[in-house]
Amino acid sequence: MATLTVELGERSYPIYIQADLLSLPDVLTTHLVTPKVIIVTNEVVAPLYFELVNQALSGYDVSKIVIPDGEQHKNLQSFEMIISRLLEMSAARDTTLIALGGGVVGDLTGFVAASFQRGMPFIQIPTTLLSQVDSSVGGKTAVNHPLGKNMIGAFYQPKAVLIDTNSLASLPKREFAAGMAEVIKYGVIYDCDFFRWLEENLQAIKQQDLTALQYMISRCCEIKAEIVAIDERESGLRAILNLGHTFGHAIEAEQGYGNWLHGEAVATGIVLASAVATKKNWLETSEFSRIESLLQAFDLPTVAPSNMAYDDFVRHMRHDKKVQAGQLFFVIPKKIGEAVVTDQVSDEILLAILS
Repeated sequence: MATLTVELGERSYPIYIQADLLSLPDVLTTHLVTPKVIIVTNEVVAPLYFELVNQALSGYDVSKIVIPDGEQHKNLQSFEMIISRLLEMSAARDTTLIALGGGVVGDLTGFVAASFQRGMPFIQIPTTLLSQVDSSVGGKTAVNHPLGKNMIGAFYQPKAVLIDTNSLASLPKREFAAGMAEVIKYGVIYDCDFFRWLEENLQAIKQQDLTALQYMISRCCEIKAEIVAIDERESGLRAILNLGHTFGHAIEAEQGYGNWLHGEAVATGIVLASAVATKKNWLETSEFSRIESLLQAFDLPTVAPSNMAYDDFVRHMRHDKKVQAGQLFFVIPKKIGEAVVTDQVSDEILLAILS
């Protein structure tokens, strides 16, 4: 088992990574300090993994809330529905929420946990690659609004993150590929050796070799834990984790949440951000080609939707969280393994790459 720690003082918590982890009940129950547990999951994940988790919770008062599947349901309506169910179940601070599912389930459950009675404990059990390497770690919880993604939420840390790599076997190929966009992002922004490892282990990853997957997920979580420990609330370094997201969120909002998967939009956003970097002579064209090629190797889109023009991007990006004092900030790679946040991107450069 790989075990990492997100170092946040008294709010520190472990991340466990192993195949068959959900069959080891002690790992989960160690972090339960309440007699009552409510598992929040979705209609796709519940038939696959709810009973396995329920068995691990023998002796606890266990209930579940099942929400529809899809990014389009990560909204205030779903948030209110979960809150209403908690009230009907007489949930209180003596109740632990468990998020069992992908990023939508994790973000919603975390935001509910942060809000209900001003805070209740929750545990993340992510079942998609994207949620395992990114959204389950770091305490960012949120819902979407028609005018912007993740604009309503809170920083709220889980008690633990349990990652069972076996859950990836049931993941559709498109979802697995979408998760790889976030994996590749870590190499681009922080670790050139990891990026090279991804290039060299492409086939093992595609075949979901368990040894390769455990190392890959562990390294991503390790990088994110290091960054979050330094900058929990995204006042500085943590912003580099948003590489590709300013462009990607615009694509998701314009195309309709769920039509482009989050990872697909981020993949295209990474290429667009890298194109900005080459225009500014910050990124070598050879490194741009390596970034684009690795994303394409996992069948990820690298070209913006044909029905999106410059004005469409700018309209959505103006609602991005990285807008400060009316100025839009971008995460831009300077080389593979290093990225910066800058507001020095001219309209001329944006127009050139978005046309």
